[in-house]
Amino acid sequence: MNSYLEIRRFRDDQMIWVSRNHLLLNQLHDEIIQHVISVAVKQTEQKYGTLPCPFTFFMMGSAGRFEQSIWSDQDHGIIYQQQGAEINEYFLELGKEISHGLKLAGYEYCDGDVMASNPLWCKSISEWRLQLVNWSNDSNWEYIRHLLIFIDGRSLYGEASFLEDLKIVVYGTIHKENLFKRVLNNTLYLKKGIGILGQILTETHGPHTGSLNIKEKALFPYVNAVRLLAIKGNILDTSTISRLEKLSEMELPSIKRKLYKQQFIKLLNFRLSLSKPDNYENSHYLPISTLSKKQKEEVKEILKNGTALYKYVRNLIEKEDT
Repeated sequence: MNSYLEIRRFRDDQMIWVSRNHLLLNQLHDEIIQHVISVAVKQTEQKYGTLPCPFTFFMMGSAGRFEQSIWSDQDHGIIYQQQGAEINEYFLELGKEISHGLKLAGYEYCDGDVMASNPLWCKSISEWRLQLVNWSNDSNWEYIRHLLIFIDGRSLYGEASFLEDLKIVVYGTIHKENLFKRVLNNTLYLKKGIGILGQILTETHGPHTGSLNIKEKALFPYVNAVRLLAIKGNILDTSTISRLEKLSEMELPSIKRKLYKQQFIKLLNFRLSLSKPDNYENSHYLPISTLSKKQKEEVKEILKNGTALYKYVRNLIEKEDT
């Protein structure tokens, strides 16, 4: 494929075949994004000359965790080998080109500007290392958030070792400085999905009235809790399922790992089969009135287990911090 519009047509043609299969859907997303990067590299080389040094392009957010729905926004960065003003400018232009290509291919720009077109997320290895250390050492809430976004990074193009080596530095710093309480405070804020009377708590106003916010109330408790356990266990995998599979008995007993894995897979499948994913925002909401009694009970079970996992991790970190 030689153009972004050609890639968009490929996406539209293929999406219908994978829209109900989480694994195949995310494999397709990877393929589309890799095509976009290849075209962007060619375009950039035509404008600015050959790549000045090796680099890696990595995805973060749901793409980094291999947990995208049909629609997804952009969360990505670039790490390049050598430093220098002209090299910095070159890769920033490449980042802009990739962001533009992804937009044309069907991926919305990130509202928070977590993209390789932003100098904050497009740096040389040495600059990245310094920035990550600064984020770790600063008590600023936003910096810890950036750090956790980076930890979900997964290389999709180029030298994957650039990203992996930096993650090892981040993990080492978190362990050495015992930053787990700060990480906990940053991510494990729980929005309740079930009310006092056992009812599913849906949106009460706006276009999604009567729908459950899957992202905030169902996915986040699992994603954030398991990420923290993975950091404790020095697990570099990014998907929640892979992280759960690799946790030790010390981090989480096997019987619980199996339960939470089953619940999380069921949640991902519900998001694909029961939501109305006609655009990025709608894919985050589940209209409860369309569910059968059995499906409602299954959703409640998923929410309850997410809350239980959240509380387990919170108690684990607070206990160790005393």
